[in-house]
Parts: sequence; structure tokens; C-alpha cells
Amino acid sequence: LISQWKEMARVLGYHGAEHKAIHALEAGVPLTPENVQKFPRLHPRCGTSFLLVTMVVSIVLFSAVFPLLPEFSQTKWLNQLAYVFIKVPLMFPIAGIAYEVIRFAAGHMDKRWVRTLMLPGLTLQRLTTREPSAEQLEVAIAAPADVEVEKAAPARR
Repeated sequence: LISQWKEMARVLGYHGAEHKAIHALEAGVPLTPENVQKFPRLHPRCGTSFLLVTMVVSIVLFSAVFPLLPEFSQTKWLNQLAYVFIKVPLMFPIAGIAYEVIRFAAGHMDKRWVRTLMLPGLTLQRLTTREPSAEQLEVAIAAPADVEVEKAAPARR
């Protein structure tokens, strides 16, 4: 429902434009609206897919670990508080695992099992991206061009 809101649909168009520009940049083609438009709006390394993979990894990890933990207190809320203190530090390795899964998948999308594994994230991207307008493509093209200029410029001290 939110995507039907005019301003949100515009944001989703920029998200789709960003994906197309990144695909073109990775393919090494010149960043022109015509070239960028040819690429898909779904990208295996999207933050949306990352969030979904992070959620799945945390569910799997927490489902495996937390039943094995002893109760820390007879008081239920103290137990829950202890679990929070365990879960918060686990955010970092969970995010790291999710990042590596996404990174691996992006490099192996030619394999059917990897595409199947990434399908939920790519399907979710259908909700978080829209086909971009020419103006949105131009903005998406300008962003990586600016990054490339920054990388090429000598560091200022």
C-alpha cells in the first residue's frame, strides 16, 4: 500500500535506477541512460536482500542456540533481559555472515541453487524497486561517477 503513495513510488524508482546503474558499472559499460536502462532493476547485493538474509540467519542461529541456554533467573523478565544482552553482541557476526552469503551469491548467480536461495530477496525487491524514469537514471548514473572521481583523486591531507 505504501508503494502506491506518489512520493514513495518515486523513491522506489530511484532504488531501481540505482540497481541498474550498479549493474552497468559492474559490467564495465559506459554509464549512459541508454546502456543503464538495459539492465534489470533487481540486484543480488541489494540491502533489501541483505536484511532478509540477516533475518533468516538470526532466526536459524537463535533457534539453534537459545534452547540450549540455561535459565539465568526464576524471573521471566530477567531471563529475557539476559537474552537481549546475548543477542545484541551476536548482531555483528550475524551481519557478517549475511554479508558473506550475499557477496558469495552475487558472484555465483549462474548456479541454479544460488538463484533459488536468493529468490526470496529478489522477490522482495520487486516491492522495493520500480522501473526508473530517464531523470532517475541520470541521477543514478551521476552517483557512481562521483565515487569514481573521488577514488581517482589523491587523498588530501
